[in-house]
Amino acid sequence: MPAQVQKEAPDFTATAVVDEAFDDKFKLSAYRGKYVVLFFYPLDFTFVCPTEIVAFSDRIEEFRSRGAEVIGCSTDSHFSHLAWIQQPRDKGGLGGLKYPLVADLTKKISADYGVLLDGGIALRGTFIIDQKGVVQAITIHNLPLGRSTDEALRVLDALQHFEKYGEVCPMDWKKGAASIDTKNAAAYFAKAGKK
Repeated sequence: MPAQVQKEAPDFTATAVVDEAFDDKFKLSAYRGKYVVLFFYPLDFTFVCPTEIVAFSDRIEEFRSRGAEVIGCSTDSHFSHLAWIQQPRDKGGLGGLKYPLVADLTKKISADYGVLLDGGIALRGTFIIDQKGVVQAITIHNLPLGRSTDEALRVLDALQHFEKYGEVCPMDWKKGAASIDTKNAAAYFAKAGKK
């Protein structure tokens, strides 16, 4: 059974590129106590993928300010990851990276998360994992459709708001907006109905 919301995120040990060095004992479970945004992408040296990978890197401090770490993963090798990280952005590379890229050469991680295609590459899956290692949100895009760092941050904010206040977050909720106290939902709907 692949990763599911409300279930513990499948753990893995793999080789990752961390700060332009190889870590061959990289473990997801080492991140317990932090939130994790784990995302899968199809292939190194492609087109949509670098835009996403760079966007997460450029906004890493926004994730870390929320107690979250970002981890990228594809079925490419760690050698390919490193070469791409070291290639300048103006030449199609990543120009450095501020979070780990995991090499899923066995394709087991992608399969365990339900994003592996028959051709051996991963769909664009994003998994938001809480501090206890439980999957709280899953979004999967087809290959040509890039994801949104804003949406990943919004969902992370909503999760943390719920954990802190016990109030649920309605459609398009953003940090600072009204949420719903499930013991008195009528108050929210009465206020929303007056707009």
